[in-house]
Amino acid sequence: STLLQLVRKKSKENNYYLNFDDDRLVTFSAEDFQLLYELFIELYGIQHTFYFDEIQNVPDWERFIRRLHDKGIKVYITGSNANLLSAELGTKLTGRHLTAEVYPFSFHEWVNRHNPLLLQTTYYTTEQKGIILQLFSQYCEIGGIPEYVQTRVSDTLHRLFEGIIFRDILARYQLKHPKALQEIAYYLASNLGKIFSYKSLCTVTGIKSTTTVSEYCAYMQQSYLCFFINRYSHSLKEQALSQKKVYFIDHILAKTVGFQIGLNRGRMLENIVLIELKRHGKEIYYHKEKRECDFILKSGPKIDAAYQVCAEWTDDKVKEREIAGLQEALEAYELSQGWILTEDKEETLQLNGKTIFIVPIWKWLLS
Repeated sequence: STLLQLVRKKSKENNYYLNFDDDRLVTFSAEDFQLLYELFIELYGIQHTFYFDEIQNVPDWERFIRRLHDKGIKVYITGSNANLLSAELGTKLTGRHLTAEVYPFSFHEWVNRHNPLLLQTTYYTTEQKGIILQLFSQYCEIGGIPEYVQTRVSDTLHRLFEGIIFRDILARYQLKHPKALQEIAYYLASNLGKIFSYKSLCTVTGIKSTTTVSEYCAYMQQSYLCFFINRYSHSLKEQALSQKKVYFIDHILAKTVGFQIGLNRGRMLENIVLIELKRHGKEIYYHKEKRECDFILKSGPKIDAAYQVCAEWTDDKVKEREIAGLQEALEAYELSQGWILTEDKEETLQLNGKTIFIVPIWKWLLS
């Protein structure tokens, strides 16, 4: 919604604007669009650009948008639910739209906000590296939710979380178990980056049906609260039935609403990496056979990259575990190289014909 207003502010064209999140529009239906159009013209004259915020609140909205588009009118729409928007865009507006997903601030954007000159080089002086490490420490502590970045008031994150749970999920889907949904969300926030099953969530919440739990998780993902990745398998059925790993839209949001006193450093860095990969549109899975690899990326029909994320790189047992998991993934998917993203270690290893790049997370994020 904020981005929509920035686009609107920079545009030189006169326009119409309406936010469908207004409670006075709760009974607005597709049949009311024509009346709205006539009212716009009556009040503001004929314009050729429309801005509609949170349009997914109106059933069958895509029919009116298509009619406007077919008349040569430019339309900007926003929505906070991935499924409700993508389904209609894919069926009724195919080939007629461009889509942009908006995520919290990335570390690249964080650096650009505080010290943009640092983004003009890839060879850092000791002083520059020190500044970047300070900025990365701040980013890990504050996260990327814009309003929280400005206010630093934790209630901002609680309100965001409750808005997603109560407005975007419970009210929209008319769910019968509000307490169970909250318990699932709290549990997932407290187990960031960990493997879980729908059956284990049934035990936590007391819900008897794994189908119901699966639906609740899907609603949370569609509302951009959290994301689930599957264990990779050549069988789609096995992927669907596999245990999941969970990550949140923002690591500090998860820390704020979860039951944990502190956030495990390694899990937090994993979350940052996962969101960065999603920001770039990657298709992401995890690998698990004898060993585990945090992220493998699929492009077209094949896996083309593998990543491990590790906070500490001083313990020999940790090194052995992370390298072994990555090597197993490289062998399984016939990859010649892979990456281990660490807090601040950088080196290149040659092992069994494979190249392993060990790179600081902050440097990878800036690249």
